Amino acid sequence: MRRRALLAGLALLAAATLPAQQPDGPAAAEADPRVVVGPPKGVPLSGRALDARTKEVGALLRCPVCQGLSVSDSPSSMALKMKAQVKEMLAAGYEQGQILSYFERSYGEFVRLEPPLRGVNWLVWLAPLLGLVGGAAAVIWALRRMRPAAKAEEPEPSPLASKDLPGPDTLPDDPKLASYVLKVRELAYGWPGGVRPAPAGSASSGGSQAAS
Repeated sequence: MRRRALLAGLALLAAATLPAQQPDGPAAAEADPRVVVGPPKGVPLSGRALDARTKEVGALLRCPVCQGLSVSDSPSSMALKMKAQVKEMLAAGYEQGQILSYFERSYGEFVRLEPPLRGVNWLVWLAPLLGLVGGAAAVIWALRRMRPAAKAEEPEPSPLASKDLPGPDTLPDDPKLASYVLKVRELAYGWPGGVRPAPAGSASSGGSQAAS
């Protein structure tokens, strides 16, 4: 009995001499915001400015109960409580960054509807931009590949097209060959002597000029 009483006395003495442990987690953060984020760094708000700012900051916080809604939009009691805390902190002069850090310490990073730009969260913000740049690069690469293929399909100009072809009345320089060409034209077209007859208009005009 004496031994048990001695042990109990020593336990009470040790408990009395030990410093009181501070609570941890959401309860500690809710008890004193100064412990979590320090003193207020902004200007205390009131009236309509306080109500409007409370709604803006509450829209950045996710309701832990209704995870698809913000604190400003959720009708749950938890959201109403968090909204009241936001209003109290704004009235005390806390800035938006301090308030978000305060609730992040209490509920985790998930409480933020917009993840902060740090660590892996950079990928969340940069993924749409990287996708847009990658899509544009793919389109440009595809267009550049299509251009050589289109050029290859274009027909090459004929070598005869770039030269001046002889007219229907042109004769070869060789007199003998020229006589054969005239005979062929006379047989084929019925031209006297193988020479194309002059148009009627030109003949009449020529005759009128000769008459004048």
